[in-house]
Amino acid sequence: MPYFIASSILFFLGLITIYWIHSQYHLDIVVTPAPPPAAGAALISICIPARNEENNIRRCVEAALDQDYPNIEVIVLDDRSTDATAEILRHTRRLRLAAQDDTLKIISGSDLPEGWAGKPHALHQASAVAQAAQDAWLCFVDADTFLAPQAISSCHAKALETEADLFTVMTEQILGSFWEKVVMPLVMTALSVGFSPRKVNDPSRRDAIANGQFIMIKRSIYAAVGGHEKVKSQIVEDKAISEQVKWNGHRLIVADGTQVVSTRMYTSLEAMWAGWTKNIYLGLRGRTAMLLLGAFGAMLALIAALFLPVWPLLGLTWFLKGGGWMALAVILESILVWGYLIYIRAKAARGMNISSWYALTTPLGAGVFAAMMLTSAWRVISGKGVIWKGRTYHPE
Repeated sequence: MPYFIASSILFFLGLITIYWIHSQYHLDIVVTPAPPPAAGAALISICIPARNEENNIRRCVEAALDQDYPNIEVIVLDDRSTDATAEILRHTRRLRLAAQDDTLKIISGSDLPEGWAGKPHALHQASAVAQAAQDAWLCFVDADTFLAPQAISSCHAKALETEADLFTVMTEQILGSFWEKVVMPLVMTALSVGFSPRKVNDPSRRDAIANGQFIMIKRSIYAAVGGHEKVKSQIVEDKAISEQVKWNGHRLIVADGTQVVSTRMYTSLEAMWAGWTKNIYLGLRGRTAMLLLGAFGAMLALIAALFLPVWPLLGLTWFLKGGGWMALAVILESILVWGYLIYIRAKAARGMNISSWYALTTPLGAGVFAAMMLTSAWRVISGKGVIWKGRTYHPE
């Protein structure tokens, strides 16, 4: 009887938890393709930081240059790359100049000053050379992010419609390798639990987050909150800048931009491990509730990875040893929880344009996700710091 009662409690808790986790992602604001504005539209300066991005930079920059928005400049900050990034940028600029197009500006980044993290410093330098039109916008785009031709026009129109001061979108995630398809859907679900879009978009709440892959911000607001210099030591600079905007009374909007912006964040388990162990703990640090939620998430991931596959086997073993109807009930409960989890993860997989069969890898992905969370926390708490783009940071 104690085993049956414990299984029944886990059954109800499992169903409730799975439903709750997967009911937090409400991106009510959706960017749809929109026509470009008329001549005389506000200047938008697209700023792209690039450090060792030889695999992505050409596609990223060409997509930014090919926007249908009538008034843009594209500023790429080569952050002291040691690969072919600088050479690719120079070649791209030569081709554009040959076509009588001087939209592209390339800047060689300076040495990283004391107290600065790499990406805030790169964006600070890029934004400093952007043209200072009165109604201008800055648009920060990661080098692994690719804009559809109508992306800037569409996002600018939606930013105006929602009266946003900072407008950011969740991008379509391009998932190529096995490990990306196993882990990334779980990571994105976890992010939606920690930072509900509805709460972020509610001006009465302090919840703030931005996706550094694509951020549009009014130049006047950027200056008012101190720009990236205000958050110069923050490795998770997108979240930090969004907090500066919202907490100072300005309008922050996060929207669904999957129809116009896509990203290939990582191409291997190694790159994914380095990226998320950098972000997970630092993104939750400083907020007790979020740290507790993160710890709870790690525990759930471990349960999914370790216990769920064993649960029906325990029931079967008990039945074979004479457990009778209670053992059969345990088996049924475990199968129902498994079935519900696989069903809802299959929906999540289809939403990210991958096969529903990847739902069956949920325990494996959950185990990797839990390991990333725990490793991220341990590196920071132990003082070992986090490593990103060849630089080691020791957050306070």
